[in-house]
Amino acid sequence: MASLTIRNLDTNLKAQLRQRAAQHGRSMEAEVRIILSQTLNVPRSEQNLAVAIHRRFESLGIESLPIPPRQAIRNPPEFGE
Repeated sequence: MASLTIRNLDTNLKAQLRQRAAQHGRSMEAEVRIILSQTLNVPRSEQNLAVAIHRRFESLGIESLPIPPRQAIRNPPEFGE
């Protein structure tokens, strides 16, 4: 097993980590290991951006976004010589 030292950790962040670890009944070190594991061990299927976006918004029940009507193309500006 490898070892990791984190220097200059914000005091507020450390307090939040300590509180989160206490809520889960773990040491701060064990809590950090779990956070890293959950964050970095993402299954391959969830790394597809399109699938992730679809999953995030599927609860809204929208099949597709409405396509706005097209407008007539403007004439380009004329610059006098």
